[in-house]
Amino acid sequence: MNKILFATSNEGKMREIRMIMADENVEICSLKDMGIHVDINEDGKTFEENAAIKAKALRPYTDAIILADDSGLEIDYINKEPGIYSARYMGENTSYDIKNANLIERLANARDEERSARFVCAIAALLPDGQLLITRETMEGRIAYEPAGENGFGYDPILYLPEYGMTSAQISPEEKNKISHRGKALRAMREKLREYL
Repeated sequence: MNKILFATSNEGKMREIRMIMADENVEICSLKDMGIHVDINEDGKTFEENAAIKAKALRPYTDAIILADDSGLEIDYINKEPGIYSARYMGENTSYDIKNANLIERLANARDEERSARFVCAIAALLPDGQLLITRETMEGRIAYEPAGENGFGYDPILYLPEYGMTSAQISPEEKNKISHRGKALRAMREKLREYL
């Protein structure tokens, strides 16, 4: 069985990834699973650059296929913030309850279409031969007027999906995987990886 190292210790992400890749004959390991502790300086200017930086930084630790993602929330009304700084917005140790409340407050004067936003996910796959594959997908929505929902993590409670009439944190994990930025980017990457698995 092929092994893929996914560059995260985030259990929420690992659950999503394992669900999406469940029908592939592949073992997906997290950094935690492989006992890897590394501090990666994500100094890219785009989601794609940061995903590639993460994947390349892990090459010394494994000869497996390495997958790394960089994802975040872009809000048009505030110049696509927090963008690539989504995880570090207001400080890495600031709770998402506080981050979400702050973003809603910053959009206090924005109405309906002005609240357009999206989750973005770029995934990089570093193959054993050094080849780098990249996919990028989005999940479009609007910033909600108040947080709602218990599913998901991070900014999920404030991205409202008009076609569902609920936030990303209110839809089921199975439904979210079908439409999410990460789900779409992973499925696109799964297709690219088929010839290598």
